[in-house]
Amino acid sequence: MSVPGEVSVAILSDIHYAGPAERARGNDYELRALANPLVRSLVGIYRHCVWMRHPVEQGSQLDRFLAEVGPADFVVANGDFSCDSGFVGVSDPAARESTQECLGKLRAQFGERARFVIGDHEVGKLTFFGTVGGLRLASWRCATETLGLQPFWQHAIGHYQLMGVSSPLIALPANRPDTLAEEWPEWLQLREAHLAEIRAAFDALDPDQRVILFCHDPTALPFLWREESVRRHLPHIEQTVIGHLHTRVILWKSRVLSGIPPVRFLGRSISRFTSALHEAHQWWPFNVRLCPALSGIELLNDGGYLTMHLDPTAKQPARFLFHALPR
Repeated sequence: MSVPGEVSVAILSDIHYAGPAERARGNDYELRALANPLVRSLVGIYRHCVWMRHPVEQGSQLDRFLAEVGPADFVVANGDFSCDSGFVGVSDPAARESTQECLGKLRAQFGERARFVIGDHEVGKLTFFGTVGGLRLASWRCATETLGLQPFWQHAIGHYQLMGVSSPLIALPANRPDTLAEEWPEWLQLREAHLAEIRAAFDALDPDQRVILFCHDPTALPFLWREESVRRHLPHIEQTVIGHLHTRVILWKSRVLSGIPPVRFLGRSISRFTSALHEAHQWWPFNVRLCPALSGIELLNDGGYLTMHLDPTAKQPARFLFHALPR
């Protein structure tokens, strides 16, 4: 129930919308990229029983969100708008088409009240246990220039500052093996420019301001923690809304497994996951709150979205409500 004077913000994440071209690639698009038949079978079982059985058939979840969310002062979409079935982000025409459709639906309903966060699938990502794909500068340029996504954005609501940051840039050192060698210097330049914006925003905070931070992938948070200007202003961060993990079960496991040593000998994906968990203890000072994937995962059917209710005077902390959207 809303309180007079409150500002409402609807939050959704990991939409993984598939347009016609991505749907045409079929639900087994990732399995086809795996050459080893044993790995392909194991990943297929995992996808079928645990993660997502029909990944390119979840577009109706976005339509349901738009129909059910009701009036909201703002909406924040926290990254991963397409299925990224080409594994190189939105420079792939099919993924770009999906992202354009997804963003178009949100912009049509919310207009200037919509804010968007760049996720890892906007710029590309290696396949699970595979060697196909990765970060591409062409996707970054397409996301920011063609699709109009802002790497960093800030919006004031009374004593609150809403900030959106780009986790692919912040966590870039962790993802260097996923980049092309010839593109690495430009990626570093983009990262430094992004961090400079973030430092300036935190340094400009007034003593009584609170921050709601939106960061798609929590892997970026330890890198933010290393920034002195961010670390000095951690008490200002009331909540950090993350996505990427799809389900609260993964967030819970991240707490349990926090600090484990990185595993380097089981492929790039396992190395990436365990390296992130190794530093997961640095997520918690950011007061993380997961916005699950709109479709959740297959095993639990636990998808949905959040609404955040802000008192612009900041006399009361932000209130978050989870809205289940079972398939």
